[in-house]
Amino acid sequence: MTAKKTTVADIVARKAAGGDKLTMLTAYDTSFARLVDGTGIDMILVGDSLGNVVLGYDSTVPVTMEEMLHHARAVRRGTTRALLVGDMPFLSYQVSAAEAIANAGRFMKEAGCEAVKLEGGEEVADTVRAVVRAGIPVMGHIGLTPQTAGQLGGYKVQGRDRESARRLLAAARALESAGAFALVLECIPDELARLLSEAVAIPTIGIGAGPWCDGQVLVTHDLLGLFEKFVPSFVKSYVRLAPQIKTALAAFREEVTGGAYPDAAHSFPMDGEVARQLLAEEEGRAAGDHD
Repeated sequence: MTAKKTTVADIVARKAAGGDKLTMLTAYDTSFARLVDGTGIDMILVGDSLGNVVLGYDSTVPVTMEEMLHHARAVRRGTTRALLVGDMPFLSYQVSAAEAIANAGRFMKEAGCEAVKLEGGEEVADTVRAVVRAGIPVMGHIGLTPQTAGQLGGYKVQGRDRESARRLLAAARALESAGAFALVLECIPDELARLLSEAVAIPTIGIGAGPWCDGQVLVTHDLLGLFEKFVPSFVKSYVRLAPQIKTALAAFREEVTGGAYPDAAHSFPMDGEVARQLLAEEEGRAAGDHD
C-alpha cells in the first residue's frame, strides 16, 4: 500500500498495465472514510445508496443533491489517498446536459470530489460526453441501475437474454466513446461481464457481476454486516457487526439501569480535602436553612 494520491489516470492505467484488480467501497461520513482510505482501497464512492442504509428511504430515488453534497463533504474530510467519486442522484443529470454539468460541477467545487458516477447506457452517452468536455471525469453504471429499477422489472439480474446482453455491450461501447473513464457493471451474468470487460479499454468495476471484471465494489455497510433489512445474494459480509453492536448497546442499558456503569474506573475522583470542605459547607448551609 502506498500513500500516493490515486488519480483517474491511475485507475485507467491499472487495466492497461494488467495490474492488480481495482477496489472501491462506499462511505457516507468522515469516520468511515478514514477507515476505508487507510486500508488502501483505490476509490471511495459516496453512493446514493446512502438513501437506503443511512437515511432510511425505501430506494435511492428520493435522495437529493443537497443530501449527496452534505455527505460527500464529510467523506472528503476523511479521505486523503483514495479517488473520491460522487454519485449523481436521480434527476440531477437526466433533465438536460447543462443541468448535469452544473450538478456534477457542484460535486467537484462544493464537495471536493474528483469524479462523478451516473447511471444509464446509450441514452445518457451525450450527457456523459458533455460533462467530460466540461472537465469532469465520469464513471458510468450499467446493468441493474437502481434509480430506474422499475423500468427494468425490479431489482433483478440484467442481460440474461441475447437482446438485452447486446444492449449492454452497445451501452458499454457508447459510454467509453463518450469519455467515461470506468464502468460499474451491476447484477449481470459473469460471462457477460467478461465480454464487456474485454470489449472496452476502460476498467469495469463489478457488483454482482462475477470475477472477470477489472475491479469490485460493495456497499461498506453490507460488507460489514451492518445493514440487516436486505442483503443481496452477491454480497459477501466479511463480518457481522450488527449483532455485536446490538449486544454492546443492550449491555450498556443493563449496566446503567443496574448501577454498574459508570464505576470508579470510569469516573473522575475529587481531591479528598476539597470534597470534605464542600461537604462541610453544604451541611452548614442545610443547618442554617433549617433554623
